Parts: sequence; structure tokens; C-alpha cells
Amino acid sequence: MQTYPIPMVPGPVRVPDQVRSVYQTDYGSADLETDFLELYNRTEERLRAILATRNPVVIQTGEGMLVLWGALKSCLRPGDRVLSVATGVFGYGFGEMAASIGAEGKTVGFGYDETLSRWDRIEDTIREFRPKMITAVHCETPSGTLNPLAELGEIKRRLGVPLLVADVVASAGGAPVLVDEWGIDLALGGSQKCLSAPPSMSFLSVSPAAWEVIREVNYPGYDALLPFQDAQKNFYFPYTPNWHGVAALHAGAGILLAEGLEAAFERHSRVSAACREGIARLGLELFPAPGAVSSPTVTAVRVPEGIPWPELDRRFRARGLAVGGSYGPLAWKVFRLGHMGSQADPGLVEQALAAIAASI
Repeated sequence: MQTYPIPMVPGPVRVPDQVRSVYQTDYGSADLETDFLELYNRTEERLRAILATRNPVVIQTGEGMLVLWGALKSCLRPGDRVLSVATGVFGYGFGEMAASIGAEGKTVGFGYDETLSRWDRIEDTIREFRPKMITAVHCETPSGTLNPLAELGEIKRRLGVPLLVADVVASAGGAPVLVDEWGIDLALGGSQKCLSAPPSMSFLSVSPAAWEVIREVNYPGYDALLPFQDAQKNFYFPYTPNWHGVAALHAGAGILLAEGLEAAFERHSRVSAACREGIARLGLELFPAPGAVSSPTVTAVRVPEGIPWPELDRRFRARGLAVGGSYGPLAWKVFRLGHMGSQADPGLVEQALAAIAASI
């Protein structure tokens, strides 16, 4: 198996020893042992702190996309109206996912190199369309951008939209995510980004308004949220829980909280600034447009002219550097450095910049 000494892929990130070590324990049956329930409850409390919410947090077995599907299927019936505000691959994809399960969708779209703005346009569309749900992505990893969600939450409250669903998979733990303050009903997270755990777990906070809708829809699939409403109280989960995965999530969240969230946010901000300054010194062009908010967890860079992306990727790997390409319209045009979680490390960024300099 090929590994690289300079891991800068924007997820899954490098897993620290403290997280990896939990897999050395031969746990018992999570269905039978109250030790598991206690661990689940403690992990939920840590995730609540990271998401700044008093709402319950559901923890599911599966990569982050699981909770995106679960949130949509648990809250939508065919014909329900969904407004997606989109600035990138995942934002536009949110709308496509909702449409695939029968929702009536509309998208307020922006450029892939932009972040949310022109709030009057969003407000006008909400008044005209009257959606049941608004979807948004906080960190668009393929674009290296961070969308402002506080304004969106204020509009949602003022105009009486029932649900705001936000993908915070690549931001939670690396940037402030204020679920209650921003009015997010379903905040969707994953284990493999800033929490520095393997890509085996996903989680989401659920507001009282969201639980009401979930009960009405009564969706029964594997990714359903409803069975988790009373799972802890009854110690009865809808499928065999992943004890190792919850333990890894608990450990990753614990690392962040032991550092202190403000200190972690400052570390991510400082490392991302150093990364972008280094990219500029090399004469490379950052992808986001001027005025767009760059994410503290990932830097997107335009592939330089004259070096096709597969060749540039080969050169990076030959020097021990692994980065991410991009997706959709940005494929082969943009590469990305993930400085999130364990990879928000000044020394690692310095090594990455040196490898890039030797490759271009």
C-alpha cells in the first residue's frame, strides 16, 4: 500500500496515534454493554460542544454522505420544496440529491469561486418559492471556500422557512460552527476531516423543529433519523453500533477540546494563511475569486498552465506529497491542500510548499 510522508489530502486526513490506538481494543457487543452507551453519550456531548448546540446529536455508522442522504430522506416527501443555495460542487449536488427523491427543487447559484452574497436575491427566491427546506454547504472543499451561514439563518428565521440544513463536514472543529446561534436545524458532520478519525462515522445535530418533521415523514431506511430519537433512552439502536468508530470519534473530538476550540480555530487560521502566502510566493494562483472567503481547512490552487494535472500529481507524489484534485467543472483545473485536523500543522505545510516548489 502506497503512503506518503507529506499527507495533505483534504480528507480523509492523517489519523493520530491517540485515535488509531482505540482500534487495538477488542470491544464487546455494543448492543449489550452499557459501557458503549456511556461512550456514545460522552461522544455526543463532545460533538455538541464542537457544534455549539444544545440539540441532540445523532451518531451513525457510515461516511459523511450518509447523514446528507439521511437528513433529506427523513424530512422530505415527494413534492416538498427545497431551495439549495450553492457555490460549489456539493452545494449544487445537494439540490440534485433532493430532486432524486422527488422533491421540487430550486437553486440560487453562485460561481464555484464565490461565496454566498447578494442576500436580497436569496430572500426574493424564498418569498416566491416558499420552500420547506433550505440547504447549504459551509466549507466547499472542491473550491476551498467558506460560506457565511449566520446571514442565511437570520433570513430563514425571518421568513419562516421550517428547516435549514447545513453541511459542516469540512469545517466543524476547524472553524466556528454555531448551530444554535445560526438557526441550523440539521448540521451534518463527518469523522474524517477536522476530527482526524477514519472515514467510518457521521453525525448530525437535530433541532426540535426537525424532529417534528422527521416524525411526520416517518422514513424507515438504514439512514433514517427517527429510530435515534429514543435510542439512548431505550438503549436500543436500529442496527449494531460501530463501537470502534464511536471510540475513534470520541478520541478525535477529545483532542480538539483538550486543545481548546478557540486555539484550534486559531491554529487552522494561522496554518491556512501560511499556506496561501507560500502558494503566492511560488507564483501560483489561488482559486477563489477576490472577495470570496477562503476556508481555514483547505486551500484550492489553480493548476499552472503547461503542466497537466496528472503530470503535476505524479511529480508531487514522487516527492512524497499527496494532495487532492477537484471535481465537476473544477476537475484537472484545481488542486487542493487539506490543512485540517491533524494536518493543520505548520511543519507539514512547509514540507508541502517545498515539494510544490520543486515540482513546478
